[in-house]
Amino acid sequence: MIKSSISTEKLIEELRKLPGVGRKTAQRLAFHLLKVSKEEAGELSRAIQAAKEKVRLCSVCFGITEKDPCHICTDKTRDPGTICVVEQATDVFAFERTADFHGKYHVLGGSLSPLDGIGPEDIKVKELIERVNRESIEEIILATNPNAEGEATALYIARLLKPISIKVTRIARGLPVGSDIDLADEVTLSRALLGRSEY
Repeated sequence: MIKSSISTEKLIEELRKLPGVGRKTAQRLAFHLLKVSKEEAGELSRAIQAAKEKVRLCSVCFGITEKDPCHICTDKTRDPGTICVVEQATDVFAFERTADFHGKYHVLGGSLSPLDGIGPEDIKVKELIERVNRESIEEIILATNPNAEGEATALYIARLLKPISIKVTRIARGLPVGSDIDLADEVTLSRALLGRSEY
């Protein structure tokens, strides 16, 4: 195997740390970056640096934002009585692409996974319950991923909310089991959201 320069190898190894990027994809990206102008490479570098410095978690929904609270939490036109609970901030972007959901969000920051040592204290479940007790919430939509961890998380939250008089629904099964929400297309997500059922 022909080895490239030390700098190129370092770039490939750093790119491989990105989710879903294997060795071949990392190599393609690295050689693409080497072909672009210094200005273009600098723009990418500055964009990454600016995002790292400016982007943070919203103190209300835990989505990503530059302004706290985020624009969704402060939007007066959105339904404050409906909260869609998702695992990751990328899921918020996926639902927003559908333009079918007009409520607010709560980002858990993960899902329950005892095998990986992730329990309720490692995700934003406590904050969700505090929010439900603090705000006038009518419905919680559980939109965790349709896999074992997502289902366990949804069931756990539903049980916690049972003593509180609140409607708890689960998105419909329009999503393939074992996939991630942020990979679904807009039509599938819209159908899943509209066909949700009470938990």
